[in-house]
Amino acid sequence: METTVIFEDEAYRQLLPLTYWRTCFELRTGYGRLTDHIVASLNHSEVSYYCRPVMAAVTAERFAQPVNRVPAGEAAVFINGRLLLTSPLDLAPLPSAQWQDGWLVALRANRGIFEKLSPQTWLDRVLLRQVLAGIPEHRFVESPKLIGYPWDLVAANPDMLNFGWRRAGSPAGVDGRVCQGVHLLNESAIHVGSRTVLKPGVVLDAEHGAIFIGQDVTIAPNVSIEGPCYIGDGTLIQPGAALRDAMSIGPRCKVGGELESSIIHGFSNKQHDGFLGHSYVAEWVNLAADTVNSDLKNTYGTVRVPINGVEVESGQMFAGLTIGDHTKTGIGQMFPTGAVVGFGSNIATCEFAPKFVPSFTWLTATARKPYELERCLEVAKRVMARRQTDMTAAQEALFRELPGLAEIAEASALDIKTN
Repeated sequence: METTVIFEDEAYRQLLPLTYWRTCFELRTGYGRLTDHIVASLNHSEVSYYCRPVMAAVTAERFAQPVNRVPAGEAAVFINGRLLLTSPLDLAPLPSAQWQDGWLVALRANRGIFEKLSPQTWLDRVLLRQVLAGIPEHRFVESPKLIGYPWDLVAANPDMLNFGWRRAGSPAGVDGRVCQGVHLLNESAIHVGSRTVLKPGVVLDAEHGAIFIGQDVTIAPNVSIEGPCYIGDGTLIQPGAALRDAMSIGPRCKVGGELESSIIHGFSNKQHDGFLGHSYVAEWVNLAADTVNSDLKNTYGTVRVPINGVEVESGQMFAGLTIGDHTKTGIGQMFPTGAVVGFGSNIATCEFAPKFVPSFTWLTATARKPYELERCLEVAKRVMARRQTDMTAAQEALFRELPGLAEIAEASALDIKTN
């Protein structure tokens, strides 16, 4: 049985700040992470991973499979961790490769080839192309979709939510407690997990897409949820919240207010009133009361998004907030269309934030200064403990590396201004 290796390539830089705290293949869309979709499409279970060396220790903690180790067999299949995979690969002769716009999509290789591919080689696509020169091409995937930027995850979410319901076997059924006064529209497309509670006045509207609610979820009174929607285990939806147009919420979140077409990775809070639309919120984020973002320009034109401080044309009419892990906002914080906030920042300006806020920034209406590492780390540990989670030694070591890595990645950030 051949090992499948899910690898990370240099395009992780285009997915910052979401990839400071995780690999590309751990990013979420639909019912799970990119790696979950890949593994579910495989015909066997032997999987290992290649990632940036700085991410190796935390990645090894998160997965039971080997990380950055040469496969043991004489042949292996390599899959780009940014690939949005929804069907099995068409396996090819040995060796063979598939490329798209200069990026490697998939490779089937023997030991003589893959022993030349170190984790660093995977992170240099020019070098990778040189090492793999002359290998015949084969279409492993008919129309491959590589996630290139954060907005790609949000744009893919509606289809991936519908796909997730089908892949789960259309698991309709209500195992939790449903209080009097709850309304379920199209119950055949609703799943409610065990120990989940739906309080009076809740409306689950699955007439335009399935709704999957995990275990130990509390949906407070007078909440409206439109499908397609996924809500992970242990999440709390606060009273009066409105979720619509393709929401994917990971585990252990607290959510309130108005939310549209967004992904909340997990372990984050947006408990109060305020709008969040077409956005990706990473882990351990707290959006304070009345935090709002714009996801549509008044001109109805496409949105330019500052990736690492350099504006990139998204081609999207709707593009909201991308916010990195361990970042917090103050009350009433506003974000312009297509805003990006880095890792470990604190923003409390009482006005529109800049369109790009670098990582480890302490930003108020009167001052902008670096967020001192030890203070930021102390707060992060305190926040994680509130969810009964301890920061591991590997996570702390990564955390301490990030200010230097972010300074390099975001070198041009100070030149970016609000549009």
